[in-house]
Amino acid sequence: MAAAAALPAEWIKNWEKAGKSEFLQLCRTLSENKSHDNMGFRDIQQALYELAYHVVRGNLKHDQASNVLGDVIEFREDMPSILADVFCILDIETSCLEEKSKRDHFTQLVLACLYLVSDTVLKERLDPETLESLGLIKQSQQFNQKSVKIKTKLFYKQQKFNLLREENEGYAKLIAELGQDLSGNITSDLILENIKSLIGCFNLDPNRVLDIILEVYECRPEYDDFFVPLIESYMYMCEPQTLCHILGFKFKFYQDPSGETPSSLYRVAAVLLQHNLIDLEDLYVHLLPGDNAIIEEHKREIVEAKQIVRKLTMVVLSSEKTEEKEKEKEKEEEKTEKPPDNQKLGLLEALLKIGDWQHAQSIMDQMPPFYATSHKPIAIALCQLVHVTTEPLYRRVGVPKGAKGSPIPSLPNKRAPKQADSFEDLRKEVFNMLCYLGPHLSHDPILFAKVVRLGKAFMKEVGTAKKFVSDGVVKFQSDGSKQEDKEKMEILFSCLLSITDQVLLPSLSLMDCNACMSEELWGMFKTFPYQYRYRLYGQWKNETYNSHPLLVKVKAQTIDRAKYIMKRLTKENVKPSGRQIGKLSHSNPTILFDYILSQIQKYDNLITPVVDSLKYLTSLNYDVLAYCIIEALANPEKERMKHDDTTISSWLQSLASFCGAVFRKYPIELAGLLQYVANQLKAGKSFDLLILKEVVQKMAGIEITEEMTMEQLEAMTGGEQLKAEGGYFGQIRNTKKSSQRLKDALLDHDLALPLCLLMAQQRNGVIFQEGGEKHLKLVGKLYDQCHDTLVQFGGFLASNLSTEDYIKRVPSIDVLCNEFHTPHDAAFFLSRPMYAHHISSKYDELKKAEKGNKQQHKVHKYITSCELVMAPVHDAVISLHLPKVWDDISPQFYATFWSLTMYDLAVPHSSYDREVNKLKVQMKAIDDNQEMPPNKKKKEKERCTALQDKLLEEEKKQLEHVQRVLQRLKLEKDNWLLAKSTKNETITKFLQLCIFPRCIFSAIDAVYCAHFVELVHQQKTPNFSTLLCYDRVFSDIIYTVASCTENEASRYGRFLCCMLETVTRWHSDRVIYEKECGNYPGFLTILRATGFDGGNKADQLDYENFRHVVHKWHYKLTKASVHCLETGEYTHIRNILIVLTKILPWYPKVLNLGQALERRVHKICQEEKEKRPDLYALAMGYSGQLKSRKPYMVPENEFHHKDPPARNAVAATVQNGPGGAGMPASLSINTAKLEESTAEETDKLKEKSQGAVKVINKAVNATPKVTTSNGNSASNSKIIKEKEDKEKSGKEKEKEKKEKTPAATPETKALGKDGKDKPKEERANKDDKAREIKEKTPKSDKEKEKAKKEEKTSKEEKMKTVVTNIDSKSAAEKEREKEPSRERDVAKDMKSKENAKGGEKMPVAGSLKSPVPRSETSESEREQKRRKVDTHSSPSHSSTVKDNLSELKDSSAKAELQVLSQSRNLHILYQ
Repeated sequence: MAAAAALPAEWIKNWEKAGKSEFLQLCRTLSENKSHDNMGFRDIQQALYELAYHVVRGNLKHDQASNVLGDVIEFREDMPSILADVFCILDIETSCLEEKSKRDHFTQLVLACLYLVSDTVLKERLDPETLESLGLIKQSQQFNQKSVKIKTKLFYKQQKFNLLREENEGYAKLIAELGQDLSGNITSDLILENIKSLIGCFNLDPNRVLDIILEVYECRPEYDDFFVPLIESYMYMCEPQTLCHILGFKFKFYQDPSGETPSSLYRVAAVLLQHNLIDLEDLYVHLLPGDNAIIEEHKREIVEAKQIVRKLTMVVLSSEKTEEKEKEKEKEEEKTEKPPDNQKLGLLEALLKIGDWQHAQSIMDQMPPFYATSHKPIAIALCQLVHVTTEPLYRRVGVPKGAKGSPIPSLPNKRAPKQADSFEDLRKEVFNMLCYLGPHLSHDPILFAKVVRLGKAFMKEVGTAKKFVSDGVVKFQSDGSKQEDKEKMEILFSCLLSITDQVLLPSLSLMDCNACMSEELWGMFKTFPYQYRYRLYGQWKNETYNSHPLLVKVKAQTIDRAKYIMKRLTKENVKPSGRQIGKLSHSNPTILFDYILSQIQKYDNLITPVVDSLKYLTSLNYDVLAYCIIEALANPEKERMKHDDTTISSWLQSLASFCGAVFRKYPIELAGLLQYVANQLKAGKSFDLLILKEVVQKMAGIEITEEMTMEQLEAMTGGEQLKAEGGYFGQIRNTKKSSQRLKDALLDHDLALPLCLLMAQQRNGVIFQEGGEKHLKLVGKLYDQCHDTLVQFGGFLASNLSTEDYIKRVPSIDVLCNEFHTPHDAAFFLSRPMYAHHISSKYDELKKAEKGNKQQHKVHKYITSCELVMAPVHDAVISLHLPKVWDDISPQFYATFWSLTMYDLAVPHSSYDREVNKLKVQMKAIDDNQEMPPNKKKKEKERCTALQDKLLEEEKKQLEHVQRVLQRLKLEKDNWLLAKSTKNETITKFLQLCIFPRCIFSAIDAVYCAHFVELVHQQKTPNFSTLLCYDRVFSDIIYTVASCTENEASRYGRFLCCMLETVTRWHSDRVIYEKECGNYPGFLTILRATGFDGGNKADQLDYENFRHVVHKWHYKLTKASVHCLETGEYTHIRNILIVLTKILPWYPKVLNLGQALERRVHKICQEEKEKRPDLYALAMGYSGQLKSRKPYMVPENEFHHKDPPARNAVAATVQNGPGGAGMPASLSINTAKLEESTAEETDKLKEKSQGAVKVINKAVNATPKVTTSNGNSASNSKIIKEKEDKEKSGKEKEKEKKEKTPAATPETKALGKDGKDKPKEERANKDDKAREIKEKTPKSDKEKEKAKKEEKTSKEEKMKTVVTNIDSKSAAEKEREKEPSRERDVAKDMKSKENAKGGEKMPVAGSLKSPVPRSETSESEREQKRRKVDTHSSPSHSSTVKDNLSELKDSSAKAELQVLSQSRNLHILYQ
């Protein structure tokens, strides 16, 4: 472009022809090119410069140039200025040249162009000399002087405004103008005009005027509406920053250490900020102190707070205390010096007072959290703002009924925050303010109460919107409401929780023991689900106190004060200490309770005084206490076991005890605690069941203890009133309210059934999951605790839940067992009350429907109602066991056993009498008491009389009930035992599925089991062998005892005790025996095909033989006890000692057995004294009691007669029990067990089967001889052979189960046919076998195999059955009886069957011929006849007899038959 701008020489030469027009064209083109403004400007400048330069050089005439420039000037507006610039450059260039002609050319050109450029522009740009030569100025020197003066005046001379002291009148008029009465029609615009006039007239400084306006505004703050518009209008005349600077200077003036900024200045600044006349950022920099200084101060406060805490927690010796106090005083004096003025906080306070929340919030955001509000004036100002904002909503929904309250006027300021009319406004406007306020809401308790009441009102409003908790989250569902409303409610609720957490609870901590605030807060809190409350308490306790220096101090002071109180707390000063605890708890409950609980965990003797001292707490405090207890329980750092790993830690026991006491005494919500226990059980932890156990015990008065006396146990079998009076150790009074609270908590939160099921499942969990690495002793304790709590809890539910509640919650028995995997004993335990409720309600319905008072009618109705209720149960229980089980016992029998209780079976008359007599004594004592006031006497007597009447009424009611139940059982009994297999199997199933699981369930169940066995016997139940049952119970208790926990052992002991009591009663007197057992089917020793009431005395076990059997049972118990004591195993020894202690009233009765036990227990005492002190204590206790029982023991010959007839008789009768050789080892009625001890005695055996065979031969050979031997020698070899017996009998049991198939004979088939025609024969055991044979006869190969097995079994059996009863006097006599006993059995077997078939009784002598062995001697006619008519003999007998006799010589057989005949005759005579 520059090249183009240069004028070509041709243009100058041909200027007139073409040059001029070309130049004009160039200039026009350059002027039009506006794309690059700057470039275009330079190019035109260049073109003009070139043209002018040609003129200066003389190449072009000046008039030609001026002409063309005249045309160019029109192209651009700024062309004259461009031309002046060109002249200016040429002026400088030409003035330096020596050639005068060029200077002249320049001057001529400028003169020619004067009409194009104005003089003024040229005067600005050309030198004075040039101007003078052009004639534009007269003299250049004068011009220079004048310009210097102007410049000095412009740039260096300060303008003189009149200041206050110089122009008094102007300022006086200004102040008069601003200070006049503004109430008339005077407006800010009018005054502004006057002010302008004054400034002009008196030449006043505008900044000073603005300053005076602000000063007057400070003094007249009520005229906001006048001054704010005035200043706003005035600011149009000033620079924007002026107002801010003036205010800054004002603030700076007061920043001296002694200066104090007036509040009026803060207010003016605040108003100006609110009206956006100044910016906060601009003003903020003028205020002191700086932000860094504020942060430093905040950090210093935190450090100081921590130091105070450290000092309070330090243990200071008394000598150091005085020095410490002096230092603290000095520090406090230093602190009392006035702190420097904080202008930022002053401004903040002013902003809050006028309601400018935005700017106030901005200032607070610059500072550390809660720093601003920790200054009381700010906190109060913010509180006032909240008061104003919440006023309309509070008046509408928050004011309690009856309260007037003082309305708070709204702020006159229109720019203040909008007042809240709804909860949504509250969330938007107020909650944010409260968050900034934090713990310092404590400065305004009234506002605290208002906020809480608004929260309460909100919860009430959403309460109608169906609030529910799901997975710990509150959700809302309102009928027909939109999704938005629900979301709003949930947001509001979550904001309310945040406010509670960040503001309300911390503020409560800083208040001075304000119980009203605590109660007010509880009004809102109780509407929250406990999950939310506990979360808030957790935050309050563990987070809040660390968030602020003030709260850190408060926490330390609370702990210090708590220590002071707890050190002085005793039973004597509970009241004053309780008041102090109450005062302290109103503000800081979490900290206080945390400390108190830590003390209780260390010192359990504090529990009672602490519980008593908590009566001054508020409802909120009780709720916090519940939370603190749960937190203490859940503390992961605490070990739940002691260091020895065998016992539960004492801290947990103390807490549990405290829990029970405190929840009983005070109305504390239980849901959280119960849910905690349930959660722990879900997690497979059962330690915390201790808590539930204590709570139920204290609140419901239901205690579970194994130390109950028999009197108490007896009372527990009565009605509720008798239980309360005589069944518990402590008196249970006033538990009605507390048990109701516990019930409500369980039902409201649906925890009743889940807790039961979890406990029932956890019992096995303790062993198989939780047990793991734990010590066996601890596992047992945990199992017992779990079981006891289940029993206790189930008892509570049964007695406290209404029928409807119970039935609604507990599912049917099959669902419980199959779906919830509840063990059967626990499932029936839970269902039992339901059945009882159900039956009684049905019975009442039937009574109402048909009014008949006859006893018979009532019984019939009762039985009908039982059938209606129990029929579905009978169907349901079938699924609980394998189908095979129901071959032996019917579902009806099973359900009946499990559904009844002791209350149904017997009336504890003696207990009722005892309690009534106690009341009579009590009434007599009241009469005799002279000091008691008459009205109190009357009340007490009335109470006793009422109680007495209740007890008598209850006894009558129970008596009627028991009679009805017995009638029902009488009708049912024929269908109980089905006899589809052997009696032995039936008893096995009965013991396995009914007696053993239930007898160790609870103490009352133990008594019930013993009583039920007796009842089944008394009812003359078909197919039930009482003898077998008792025998199996007493025979081998080692395994049962060894597998029990401590408490189970105690219950098992009770069961054995009750069983022994019955046996001892029968043993004690022939008359009782004859009356209760003489003609009962349970004592049949021969099983007949027709009926059980045949009345053949020979079939019954006679009295003396029963005494032998009882002696054998005592011996068995001794043997088992000695074995357990000698194992050295902790569990064995502990359990057998517990069992022995329980059965002490009835065992040992025989002197030599007692002595054997005493020696063994004495040895335990010596061995365990240092090793295991708990075993030592048990053994010593038992030893002492055993010695005291010694006078009641009798020698063996007094306990039973040991003469041969009795012995033979017992051998004959007992063998004809249900199973013969195939019976299990524990069945002592079978001769194997009955006689094993004498076999040991015979040859002090250590060998197994071969040795036994030799013994048989020896015994047989020695039969005719009668030699005497010491009876006691039996006991020496008892234990040696026990293991052999166990092994053998175990094998026999297995084989019996597998085979159940005898050698098939023609008679068998005949029997099978007969059996179909005669249903009653099914009750006889032999017929059972026959039917079984018909059903289960195998194919030929298998048959042979099984026959071989049968023979083998029989041989083993024979080896064991070699010897007779333990009680025999001489070995020779015993040996003589071995084989005949077998043969007698066969004979008797056949005789019984003949009697059954033929209906005739054979003469006594006839029966003696019958046992001639079929295998070696020809059968007599009678026998052949019998075999045709009668059933076959029992398989085990026949095979055993064959095996036995095949090995014997004829001579010995004859000798034994002779002895048999004699003994049989003696036996008949004896009976």
